[in-house]
Amino acid sequence: QVQLVESGGGLVQAGGSLRLSCAVSGLTDSRYSMGWFRQVSGKEREFVAAISWSGESTDYGDSVKGRFTISRDSGKNTQYLQMNSLKPEDTAVYYCAARRGVGVRRLVSEMNYWGQGTQVSVSS
Repeated sequence: QVQLVESGGGLVQAGGSLRLSCAVSGLTDSRYSMGWFRQVSGKEREFVAAISWSGESTDYGDSVKGRFTISRDSGKNTQYLQMNSLKPEDTAVYYCAARRGVGVRRLVSEMNYWGQGTQVSVSS
């Protein structure tokens, strides 16, 4: 059974930083790319960042480019999202996602597995 478990969310002041982690289990027989999405209640889930299987390719949503950094530790089956210069509009539930395949993807419909989500709240 595939499981994705996020951690690291919380409350932070504007301008601060947080690092999210996502531990993956049950995908040891496949190469997979990963990503982060976020969702505000009543709105569609939004692409944040993605990273390829090798870790050499990354992609970011326009609203986080230059502030967020995605990375992965394949040996630990874990991906990270370093979030700097946080803004109140970054407040959302952040979801970890995984996709069977090696390339980066940014569509919700292309992800195969999802975590349960972790709340990030940024106060002004």
